[in-house]
Amino acid sequence: MKSRKNLLEQLKSLPHFGKNTVYQLGKQLSLKDSTVDTYISRFLKYKEIYRLKNGLYVSADFFDKNRNDISYLFYLANIIRTPSYVSSWAALQYYNLTTEAIYSISSVTSKVTRNYQTKAGDFTYQSISKELFSNFSLAKGKFDFFIASPSKALFDLLYFRTRQFRALPLEKIKAIVAELRIDIDEMDKEEQAKFYTMINKYFHG
Repeated sequence: MKSRKNLLEQLKSLPHFGKNTVYQLGKQLSLKDSTVDTYISRFLKYKEIYRLKNGLYVSADFFDKNRNDISYLFYLANIIRTPSYVSSWAALQYYNLTTEAIYSISSVTSKVTRNYQTKAGDFTYQSISKELFSNFSLAKGKFDFFIASPSKALFDLLYFRTRQFRALPLEKIKAIVAELRIDIDEMDKEEQAKFYTMINKYFHG
């Protein structure tokens, strides 16, 4: 039991970990992989670790200490599905451009669309073409994460909501922004210009 406790203690310092990491730590404690597998099952059973997806975990201790830090949740969103960046509602709220309650962290990926419901929260990923997988940057903080620019976050939200802007005139797009209660006037003027440039380029690209 001491080795089980020692293994869990080492996992508590990691922001996330995969099975290979647990096996490596297990070897340092002279544990067989089969024993480590048993421990992982018990950690999950007793909610000492949470599964983010198959083979990817976080300790309950580390998560509980950082759960109120949005940079940690966005960092996890990047890790669960790569490549991806935080966008749409989650990014707009981060930039204080909407007051809508966010129940899942929305991201954009160049892979297929997928959702993950975990003990650490719900993470949604929407697929976009490689040409439009752009206009995001690395935000530095306690935890670093990739996030869309304000203009791209709004573009992505509307892109998926309108099924790729099918036959929509610009005035209709402006009306949708108002309906969704997104405060575009609070967006930096340069970002607003970038948003309309993106829209025009997409329609005429």
